[in-house]
Amino acid sequence: MRRSSALARRQQRNHARYRGRNDLTIVPMLDVMVILAFFLIFTAVFSKTSVLEVNLPGPATMAANETPRFELELILRRSGIEVADRNQGVLETIPTGANGQDVAKLAEYLAALKAKVPDVDHATLLVAEDVDYDTIVQVMDAARMRLTVDGGKVSRETLFPQIALGDAPT
Repeated sequence: MRRSSALARRQQRNHARYRGRNDLTIVPMLDVMVILAFFLIFTAVFSKTSVLEVNLPGPATMAANETPRFELELILRRSGIEVADRNQGVLETIPTGANGQDVAKLAEYLAALKAKVPDVDHATLLVAEDVDYDTIVQVMDAARMRLTVDGGKVSRETLFPQIALGDAPT
C-alpha cells in the first residue's frame, strides 16, 4: 500500500470539507418564481384589457362631408321644458303652466318633430335638481309615446322610446 504525502492528505481533507458548496441551489429561485407568479396572476385579474378595432382610411381617401345627425334633448327645469337639438340648439320652449308642466303640449310638439325625423328613436332627458320625480316620469312617458283618441278608439304613436337621463346644465 502506498502512503500519501502530507500535502495530498491535506488536499483530500479540504476537498471533503468544501464538497457541495459550489453546487447550484435552485430552492431560493423557486421561492422567488412562486411569489412572482402569484403577484402577476392577481394583478392581471384587476387590470382590464380591451381591444378596439379601428379601420383607418387610406392616404388617398377624402373625408366625407357628413351632416350632423339630429340628437333630441329635453331639458326639464321648474320653469319649463326646452326641446333642443344638440347640434342646433333650443328648438322650442314650453313654459310651466298653472297646473305644472304642460305635458300635452310637449307630446304634440314631439309628434310633429317625429314626423320630420322619423328615423330617430332616442332622446336625452336632462333634468334639473329641483324637479320632482312625478314630473320626470310624465315627461318620459310623453317622449316615449303619444296616445290619441279617435271616435272612442285609443291609438298609440311611438315617438322616442329610447331615453337617456342626465343632469341639466346650469
